[in-house]
Amino acid sequence: MKPAAFEYARPKTVAEAVALLAAGPDAKVLAGGQTLGPMLNLRLAQPALLIDITRIPELAAVAEVAEAVTIGATVTHAAIEDGRIPDPTGGFLARVAGGIGYRAVRTRGTIGGSLAHADPAADWLSCLAALGAEVLIAGVRARRRLPIARLVRGAMETALEASELIAGIRLPKFSSRARYGFHKICRKAGEFADAIGVVVDDPERQYFRAVCGATSGGPLVMDIKAEPDARSFTVGKVRALLQSAQFAGDAYELKLHAVALQRAWREAYAP
Repeated sequence: MKPAAFEYARPKTVAEAVALLAAGPDAKVLAGGQTLGPMLNLRLAQPALLIDITRIPELAAVAEVAEAVTIGATVTHAAIEDGRIPDPTGGFLARVAGGIGYRAVRTRGTIGGSLAHADPAADWLSCLAALGAEVLIAGVRARRRLPIARLVRGAMETALEASELIAGIRLPKFSSRARYGFHKICRKAGEFADAIGVVVDDPERQYFRAVCGATSGGPLVMDIKAEPDARSFTVGKVRALLQSAQFAGDAYELKLHAVALQRAWREAYAP
């Protein structure tokens, strides 16, 4: 199929882009197009205006300061996978990026587009929530920051207003002692995950976070203590933790997510 007719605009600045969004309520933002493209062709999305943000320099920029790295919204998964940007996690981001879809998808798909789409099964949503990242949001009146965990209100639903877009992602820097674990369960490589588990532990920063992703809504961030003895972290124990965190799902889904989180935990503390 072919998409329904629409107007096309390619703004040169973020200010122009959000002004177009504010002026046209029936508008869509185009970045990598890995989700929006098929939706247009299937006419699941029929915007009156398509706003192409791929030529805005600010959104492709990466900035590094003493305590954090800011990644522009249109930076591709492939750029992160190939190490073309500073990685505040010492390689963890690159490993996660390398498991997203296929190389052709990673070459076009963007980190900001993935977050804005808010598919619960997307890798970045769970990974960045575990890393304590913030999303930088640009609007007509002002700019604001929002923790990734608060960006998603439900499946495919975000806290973005109609005239706002994601300008970048701010990631804190981690120490050399930080440990990371990421595991996703999917039917075959390249597909969206059925369950995701992420563990981040940085003892120097007294930071620990465990996240269960690919749920029916946003990532489930659990407030629990680090437990370096991975052998004691059994599936049964993880399942109990998920239940206490109000995990929504049947017995099969609970077991699947418990296994994903347990494997991420063991990876984080592997010798």
